[in-house]
Amino acid sequence: MTPFLSSPLWDTAAPEFWQEWQIRRLRDYLAHRVLPYSAHYRKLFEANHLSVHDLRTLDDMRKIPFSSKVDLTVPREQQREFVLIPDEKSLKREPRVILTALLRGRNFVKDKLDAEFRPVLLTSTTGRSSDPVPFVYTKHDLANLETSGRRLMEVGRSQKDYRHVNMFPFAPHLAFWQTHYAGTAFGTFVLSTGGGKTIGTDGNINIVEKIQPDILIGMPTFVYHVLSQAVAENRHWPNLKRIVLGGEKTPAGLRAKLRDLCGQLGALGVYVISTYAFTEAKMAWPECPTLPHEGSSGFHLYPDLGIVELVDPQTGDPVPPGSPGEIVYTPLDSRGTVVLRYRTGDIASGGLTWEPCPHCGRNAPRLLGPISRVSERRTLHLDKVKGTLVDFNVLDHLLDDMRGLGAWQIELRKRHDDPLDCDEIHLHVHSENRTPQQESTLRQQLNRRFQEVTELTPNAIHFHTLEEMRTLLGVGKLLKEEKLADHRPKPTTAQAVSS
Repeated sequence: MTPFLSSPLWDTAAPEFWQEWQIRRLRDYLAHRVLPYSAHYRKLFEANHLSVHDLRTLDDMRKIPFSSKVDLTVPREQQREFVLIPDEKSLKREPRVILTALLRGRNFVKDKLDAEFRPVLLTSTTGRSSDPVPFVYTKHDLANLETSGRRLMEVGRSQKDYRHVNMFPFAPHLAFWQTHYAGTAFGTFVLSTGGGKTIGTDGNINIVEKIQPDILIGMPTFVYHVLSQAVAENRHWPNLKRIVLGGEKTPAGLRAKLRDLCGQLGALGVYVISTYAFTEAKMAWPECPTLPHEGSSGFHLYPDLGIVELVDPQTGDPVPPGSPGEIVYTPLDSRGTVVLRYRTGDIASGGLTWEPCPHCGRNAPRLLGPISRVSERRTLHLDKVKGTLVDFNVLDHLLDDMRGLGAWQIELRKRHDDPLDCDEIHLHVHSENRTPQQESTLRQQLNRRFQEVTELTPNAIHFHTLEEMRTLLGVGKLLKEEKLADHRPKPTTAQAVSS
């Protein structure tokens, strides 16, 4: 219903084309949809004396103030200000709407506008660090979700005769719905199990045994536990060709372990593919299938549906091409809940590239990883003098890369459970080969690698059975398994003041 410029195929046009096309699209999108119907951004632009005419090139986007989770963590009535709520009178005055009504009739126009603006689906953030924030979708958004889902299937080299098992939990969560609409858009078989929370690990294993799928899709930690138990039960799943993961980081070491487990199940040469997404984007981006020695292809972006910037996480300034930076996202075609220049808190360590993908040849921008969270870099007070900055993103890779180490969890405690005492790091692990000698060797390796990478060692390393680790991690209970558990008690107001 809007006079947007048409775009070529998302993965063929040259970067020079997109630089011009995206800024023109952004101006059109802001002028006809966001500023008229988003209370938040209308007030933001007015307060900063900013108009769409000030956006002449993509470099001018820095004039638009950032949005972040802080802006969204507000009372529900203020969250509504991020939803595009059209004014019926304004819509009726649009030349395109008038022309369509004359040619197709009022009822046709009404149905089209309902599809564009009426909310029909809600997802939400996971709420680990704050209360969950709802994001509403319209039918227009669902069409975009199908578009991105079809592209996920195409980049991942799925086929319509493949059988897919979706192990993401039944929840108002992007990962589940993206997988569902990927199947409907691509026209392929997808069975959704609901993950561990619905039918448990045993139920998922039994379904896979019956279906013998070509592709498993789910959270990395949960998929690892399903495959581990399947190996322990001597299952045989020779049809597996892809493991597609989302919702958590997927370090190279974890990919290697998943490929090894697939091999023990009789499936050789399985590709392990990661996806990148966040609730606020309302879509996910895929990697290419690559061989272990080739590394990751990076995440293929959709330049016709959104603009991705990388900025310095401290200053907010754009970083040079190819440099690491915080991912900032602006949609170009969203309805429902809309956020502009959204700071994700995610760092793309390999930067952003417009070079053609060396694996599939697609001429689309790619985010190069690994991608880590700013919030996972925490200051720990390991003594009474000063804080020590610990990057838990690095520890993720250290632990997943370690041979012989299965599931794990890092737990943060306070000494003696005293809120004002020193912080402690406790490491909970499952050894894939549980003998006293092997556990002793693994303990020494963990202490040594911790010391090499972080210049500290865990206060304690606790060994558990796989079932005990599932309980600690919340496998089948939590939407995302808890690999970093912060159990430090908070000081009371009186304690904080006295300290």
